[in-house]
Amino acid sequence: MTFSISADFIGEQNRKSEKALAEDYAALGRQLERRGINIEAMTARAMEYAVAVPTWGVGTGGTRFARFPGPGEPRNVFDKIDDCGIIHQLGRTTPTVSPHIPWDKVDDLSALRQKAASHDLSFDAVNSNTFQDAKDQRLSYKFGSLTHADQGTRAQAVAHNLECIEVGRKLGSTALTVWIADGANFAGQSNLNAAFDRYMKSLGEIYEHLPKDWSVFLEHKLYEPAFYATVISDWGSSFMAASELGPKAKCLVDLGHHAPNTNIEQIVARLIRAQKLAGFHFNDSKYGDDDLDSGSVDPFRLFLVFNELVDAELRKAPGFSPAYMIDQSHNVTDPIESLIQSAIEIQRAYVQASLVDRAALDAAQEESDVLGGHLLVKQAFITDVSPVLAEARRRKGGSIDPIATYRASGYRRQKAKERPESGAASAGIV
Repeated sequence: MTFSISADFIGEQNRKSEKALAEDYAALGRQLERRGINIEAMTARAMEYAVAVPTWGVGTGGTRFARFPGPGEPRNVFDKIDDCGIIHQLGRTTPTVSPHIPWDKVDDLSALRQKAASHDLSFDAVNSNTFQDAKDQRLSYKFGSLTHADQGTRAQAVAHNLECIEVGRKLGSTALTVWIADGANFAGQSNLNAAFDRYMKSLGEIYEHLPKDWSVFLEHKLYEPAFYATVISDWGSSFMAASELGPKAKCLVDLGHHAPNTNIEQIVARLIRAQKLAGFHFNDSKYGDDDLDSGSVDPFRLFLVFNELVDAELRKAPGFSPAYMIDQSHNVTDPIESLIQSAIEIQRAYVQASLVDRAALDAAQEESDVLGGHLLVKQAFITDVSPVLAEARRRKGGSIDPIATYRASGYRRQKAKERPESGAASAGIV
């Protein structure tokens, strides 16, 4: 019998905070009412918002230098689903899980789907992996995968992606995410145009095998591990590829995969306009692809991204249907706590962006009222919507204070007993 957190325990913990929440919620409601905003409408939006968690996120991550495993780490994908279930049970914003193949490869996919359903979870986009060699893999991806100079290696990488589609189909997913580490570390290592051409040919084969209702999400990254020239290095390369492939191909935006000081919200606006925005991998960064917890460094940037997303949603932009997922590496925190908090911060940015007075903002922009427009946006950002988020969780059966409830439950301590250290956890990114 594995340990879990009961609904009764969550209710017991909530009762300690219900009175304070009611007071804070009422106070915020009066403040918003003066601005012509109905707090119940904002709570309903908070309750509707959802973001996926990655299976690999519940394990301790690492760097190129070291990895420091934590207690009670998941040993397999079924353990990962248990942890993802706790995140959703407490926070009520993460009803889908994004699997990674071959890390999450199992013989019985039906059992995996049933395991997820037991936690009220379903499956989001399936992620392929050709950025490292799998056990017993015949050909190495050391010098590339979908863009490798060797046709046999490219064929192997294509076959892996087709396998991921089949896995996803059986799990109920409708999207494949493709990120490759292909590129060059030295000038002269590869022909830059030829590498892109090989990428397009390989992706074309994958694209042709997509089920009718599926999409393929193309993920770009500025650098690492290909430090001189990454094949799909920016949103322009991703957009070129997606446009050439067809309507099922769209561009995935990872918030850490850009040059320093890049205006990510402008990229988001352009992709929305072109009907090519696939969605997001949410995280935060200070220097590069840091994969820090969402909202931990630059919450204003996260808010500005959502300002564009909410604008597109409310004006019913054609083709707008983004997929949201958290993509972080938790090196020094409990991964479950980090994912709970990140989901809260992402939901916070969504609700804050929903507070923007769109009519007034449009008028300010039309009149070139620079500071007036800025202050309208800033007013929404500095509004503390924590009572809305907590009330949304409470109404959906979640926890008013998820991390406090998680810690009080002793979940990590219990899992440390159930999952003795093996020295090789099946989760986390190094």
